Amino acid sequence: MKIVSWNVNGIRAAMSKGLEEFIKKENADIYCFQEIKATENDFDFSVFGMNFYVNSAIKKGYSGTLILSKEKPINVSYGIGIEEHDGEGRIITAEYSDFFLVNAYIPNSQKELKRLGYRMKFDSALYEYLLSLKKIKPVILTGDLNVAHKEIDLKNPKTNTMNAGFSIEERNDFSRLLSLGFIDSFRYFYPEKKDAYTWWSYMFRAREKNTGWRIDYFVVSEDFISNVEDSLILSDVYGSDHCPVELVIK
Repeated sequence: MKIVSWNVNGIRAAMSKGLEEFIKKENADIYCFQEIKATENDFDFSVFGMNFYVNSAIKKGYSGTLILSKEKPINVSYGIGIEEHDGEGRIITAEYSDFFLVNAYIPNSQKELKRLGYRMKFDSALYEYLLSLKKIKPVILTGDLNVAHKEIDLKNPKTNTMNAGFSIEERNDFSRLLSLGFIDSFRYFYPEKKDAYTWWSYMFRAREKNTGWRIDYFVVSEDFISNVEDSLILSDVYGSDHCPVELVIK
């Protein structure tokens, strides 16, 4: 079984850059997309020929998440049940027989960490939600989590210590998530792998130089990691400022 996750930075833009062809070629069982910037009223999600589940932001052209699934999930829910956090379309949960799959687009703390306080509140609420699911069955959390956890996870750690995505608060928060019984699947398989990134700025030819950050993840509960065969970064796939990541389940 293959699950692919990708921040497409606008699904309409991604379609013009080969998204449909990528989906057909990859032939994954489930796709989780973030930052789709579209609603069911302005995009025909049936074009992919799969079961689709959309959580759009109230604000037009902003945020939003999407799950495409060959198999119809047992149940699908939107958000985490807290009004303050559910207006931006950031979470979709699909329940399957063996696990919950949570597709997440975590808020960016923004320039000068202006939204860090909200980000911390969102993380805390999300973690409580994940723990509630984990009591029922294993959990797979995927998506753009907007944090590079360790220095190995971005090209220039020294110059980014006060920037969104690499602040000590965000990194400590991710460590806390792992301490709650979750595993960063990529680092589980590739603990020392350097220059492995999932996002590059559009500026300064960053992708060409591989000056990037690893901020897209598959985080799985500890009781599920034995079912995971591999966790991959598909860095040769273009079409967004992010590249897709993939989880292979035995």
